[in-house]
Amino acid sequence: MELFDDPRLTAMGLFAEVYTGLADKTSAVFAEAGLSDVDFETLIRLARSPQQSLRMSDLAAQTSLSTSGITRVVDRLEREGLVTRQACATDRRASYAVITEAGTARLRQVIPRHLEEIEVWFTGLVPPDRLAEFLDTLRLIRDVVRPCATAGVTSRVDAARG
Repeated sequence: MELFDDPRLTAMGLFAEVYTGLADKTSAVFAEAGLSDVDFETLIRLARSPQQSLRMSDLAAQTSLSTSGITRVVDRLEREGLVTRQACATDRRASYAVITEAGTARLRQVIPRHLEEIEVWFTGLVPPDRLAEFLDTLRLIRDVVRPCATAGVTSRVDAARG
């Protein structure tokens, strides 16, 4: 029985329950704005990236989607006018996904309610004096298990400076 009571299993189970619960709580806000969870993730990653764009392969790595998966998402967002594609000036095989003004406007529409939901169901439950440490811990784990989560961000900044 002690094998089943291992605190590592408890930690993983709690983390999975928290993530699923948060996703359930926040998905309605996205749906009201005509976005899926992955649409929002794609748009917010573009909006928060240098030049509000990412190489398609880096966007796929950041979202944990396959290249064909991110292509389908970007195709759909492009049809809705929320994203455009831009050819890479130095590599004709590569292209960038770029958030449009309409994409930025859609995010501005959804973010205030999303932030309220985050505050109610997540960060507001963590005492302010522990939130910074909690975020550092999440980044530590994220950087180990998803090293591509920030793919392309520094290379694009460096290229823009160069």
